[in-house]
Amino acid sequence: MIDIKFLRENPEAVKENIRKKFQDEKLPLVDEVIEYDAKARAAQQEADQIRADKKKISKQIGGLMAQGKKEEAMALKAQVGDNSRLEELDKIQKEALEIVRNDMMIIPNIIDPTVPIGEDDSKNVELQRFGEPVVPDFEIPYHTDIMDRFDGIDLDAAGRVAGNGFYYLKGDIARLHSAVLTYARDFMIGKGFTYCIPPFMIRSAVVTGVMSFAEMDAMMYKIEGEDLYLIGTSEHSMIGSFIDQIVPENKLPQTLTSYSPCFRKEKGAHGIEERGVYRIHQFEKQEMIVVCRPEESKEWYEKMWQYTVELFRTMDIPVRQLECCSGDLADLKVKSCDVEAWSPRQKKYFEVGSCSNLGDAQARRLRIRVKDENGKIYLAHTLNNTVVASPRMLIALLENNLREDGSVAIPKVLQPYMGGMTELVPKH
Repeated sequence: MIDIKFLRENPEAVKENIRKKFQDEKLPLVDEVIEYDAKARAAQQEADQIRADKKKISKQIGGLMAQGKKEEAMALKAQVGDNSRLEELDKIQKEALEIVRNDMMIIPNIIDPTVPIGEDDSKNVELQRFGEPVVPDFEIPYHTDIMDRFDGIDLDAAGRVAGNGFYYLKGDIARLHSAVLTYARDFMIGKGFTYCIPPFMIRSAVVTGVMSFAEMDAMMYKIEGEDLYLIGTSEHSMIGSFIDQIVPENKLPQTLTSYSPCFRKEKGAHGIEERGVYRIHQFEKQEMIVVCRPEESKEWYEKMWQYTVELFRTMDIPVRQLECCSGDLADLKVKSCDVEAWSPRQKKYFEVGSCSNLGDAQARRLRIRVKDENGKIYLAHTLNNTVVASPRMLIALLENNLREDGSVAIPKVLQPYMGGMTELVPKH
């Protein structure tokens, strides 16, 4: 959510930003905000004047009573006692502010000038590659077929228990899944981040504070009969922990890494590359979150996506950085990039993580403020990034470490988390 003062003073800039995000249907909202914001302020101004007049008249009443002019005093008292106009103005203001708030929640955040302009993810821009992508001279099976060789997955049982989009991981594959997450946790602790396990459900006030309504509808599962939603990522509850807080400036930056299961509707997911465990309703993730001063957020953005690249490279998985174009940015984001891992089977990269700078959008919605040494209060900036999401991470790990004989080499950094195992040997 952008600053209402900025919109008042720069309506054309806000409209141009909407055009850059290819959301022209939202253009009328800018004029509507200006109209109803003016109505709300005019109602407030008139109400303040009436209250000031009433206060002045009340003093006159006291003087008249002291002078024995009871009849005149009673006439003024009746005038002061009439609150019908104040009640009318209060209603006008509340209704106008409600329209303003609803519109402001939909108007997208101002994107960074460096963001490439494009309508959808097909216009995202590759910036850098890390590691040499390799296509072996033997066929690489689909990832669930690789897992099945180790008796490591049961989609049929998951379908009977929960339906499509769920899975059972078993044996060494399940252990490898946990090893990746535990290694990612320790990797981030080594970067100075504080490890957290957050609530896996959050209230609606937090949901609307951390994401747009469109994201909420596409992602979140609602708990029936409760003001609770299952989190789609631990960023939601981690940023939510700062709601209504004033953080001393000397306590920034807050650098946190959190583990959680994640639950997503994944509306519209389909196709061969989205079966198996690629796009699912439940997965586990290690996340990184930063709350910082505004002038530090660009620097943290660069650090955070590079941490993910470094993690994947320690497992010899080739990756690339892909900058998200304007049309692919969620409404709260200022700037975002994906980290994509190489798939030798598909002979292309696929998304394994996303890094986002949200500026002060989440802080404005959740009222996350900072107090400096002089007592000045200002809004914090918030950022988030995927360290690793599993089991999607397993796809990259298994494909890039598969040998021709069907065995899978375990990267050295994961071996301590696998009881010293150096490879997985297929059972059939």
